[in-house]
Amino acid sequence: MDFTGKVAVSTGAASGMGLLFSQNISELGGNVVMCDVNEAVLSEKVAEINSKNGGRALGVVCDVRDYAQVCNARDEAVKAFGRIDIMANFAGGTAVRMCKVDKEKYPEFPDVPIDVYDWGIDVNLKGPFYFAHAVLKQMREQNSGLIVNIGSISGVDGDPYGVDYPTSKAGLMYGLTKSIAQYGAKYNIRCVCISPGPVLTRPDMANMKTLLGRAAEPQEIIDLILFIASEKGQFIDGENIMIDGGRACIKRS
Repeated sequence: MDFTGKVAVSTGAASGMGLLFSQNISELGGNVVMCDVNEAVLSEKVAEINSKNGGRALGVVCDVRDYAQVCNARDEAVKAFGRIDIMANFAGGTAVRMCKVDKEKYPEFPDVPIDVYDWGIDVNLKGPFYFAHAVLKQMREQNSGLIVNIGSISGVDGDPYGVDYPTSKAGLMYGLTKSIAQYGAKYNIRCVCISPGPVLTRPDMANMKTLLGRAAEPQEIIDLILFIASEKGQFIDGENIMIDGGRACIKRS
């Protein structure tokens, strides 16, 4: 895996898999533009990456719900590095958890304030849509690129309470990924969705059942993304790839 001279943009890059992806890209020689809303933590993580050998990191404060900020992130990437080879959409989360909804006060889906679900759909679906729309202008000009969306087993399973999350993830897994791949083909631009099952970014993920009897380590998800982005993965396009330890095929009673 050698990403020397390559430029990646990552959202949700101050923590979790977005940060791990950024660290990996830099360690493998690539430059990375790290986008996040948390300026303090983002600055700290960018400095950590830049203190080590490898590619450069640039931090850009960006709320993925704001198209103007998305375009600014694209422009800063091109200004700093001249191109965008990989766009990785990691920012996201279930709105009822991220917004700390009180389930006793709002016990069921119709009870939850609609602005909570608006937040979830804006971050999880419109954010990747916005970034695709913005970076495709640059990728079209350079006649190459890869957009990586992050789906979820929830896009298959559904969720009767955190309804925004499976709704958004299913949109990424099937609608957006295939549509961008169809558009991008004539410009040598690929689009692939990686859809994890339980990942140990949070301890409670260990409680989700899989055929393999465990949750994934975050690095296992990143390794798949790196393979697809590398020279070895160039024939993969327009696909939603489940990496869920067999959870999707567990026989349900």
